[in-house]
Amino acid sequence: MEINPNLSDKALQDYKLVLAAIEGDQRAFAELMGRYRDAIYYMLLKMVNNKSDADDLTIEAFGKAFKKLSQYTPNYAFSTWLFKIATNNCIDHMRKIKGHRVSIDINTEDEEGDSTMNLPSDVLDPEEKLIRKQRKILLNTVVEKLKPRYRKLIELRYFKELSYEEISIELELPLGTIKAQLFRAKELLSIILKHSSGKF
Repeated sequence: MEINPNLSDKALQDYKLVLAAIEGDQRAFAELMGRYRDAIYYMLLKMVNNKSDADDLTIEAFGKAFKKLSQYTPNYAFSTWLFKIATNNCIDHMRKIKGHRVSIDINTEDEEGDSTMNLPSDVLDPEEKLIRKQRKILLNTVVEKLKPRYRKLIELRYFKELSYEEISIELELPLGTIKAQLFRAKELLSIILKHSSGKF
């Protein structure tokens, strides 16, 4: 495969990590995520203006990128490819929720982390309901692979559907700690999901 000679040293390092990740090197996945997680998050935060959505969209972006990793070609930087995936995914997300979002009150989040009022259940079409049901089943099968503290956070957030504030009270931990640990838990879960089923 021809490599663009204009790639920076960092881009070449990224490409080596991509090759390692394709071969199944877990450290390579973690390194790629560590390099770009914050940049992706803050870019998405500017787009959606909602921290919870930005968290979830960041994980989705890496999930989609890792799933398509073999399609990446080094004629341009990995970061360029990754940011394009993140941007397109975010645009799709905003199109889906356009017209349904009625509030940005972060204390009223649904199971996906979207900030909404208590909307009638018929707002979701049958396909979306099925997707959410399948996602919960999939989560149930893989969440057991997480360390106990991360497993507890995922269970409280996505199965019991508690808010960040409620989880903070339940576990007697600062809100900031809960958000940071839950973000890490979702990172780990996304990697497990990739290698368990190829689905996110």
